[in-house]
Amino acid sequence: MSYKFDPQAKYAKSHEWVRMEGDVAVIGVSDYAQHLLSDVVYVELPEVGDTLTQGESLGTVESVKAAEDAYAPISGEVLEVNAALEDNPEWVNEDPYGKAWLVKAAPSDLGQLADLMDIATYEKYVAEEEEKGGH
Repeated sequence: MSYKFDPQAKYAKSHEWVRMEGDVAVIGVSDYAQHLLSDVVYVELPEVGDTLTQGESLGTVESVKAAEDAYAPISGEVLEVNAALEDNPEWVNEDPYGKAWLVKAAPSDLGQLADLMDIATYEKYVAEEEEKGGH
């Protein structure tokens, strides 16, 4: 299986990505994650002003198969949520690195980016997960 990756993003082992755009962290779920979920039907997101904590749930992505938590790849304050996903949850399947970003946050510790995988490391990780038969 061939997955899309964003070379500008850093990845968590739980399959979320974060891409820095200036001093704002844009967060979403990876193409691999949306593939595991299959058809996304609902996305539950935090509120603007909420605090994200690295490794803790920031919301839920629900598909026809399952509901899975999305975890914050880094800590920070939520500046914006992608409200358009309420009406267009299928964007998570169609454009995981573009229209389907989940939240934009002000990072509280940029050093946490060093804990995440770059594209080459994440591609290898996904290949290993595939060999094991999933997540």
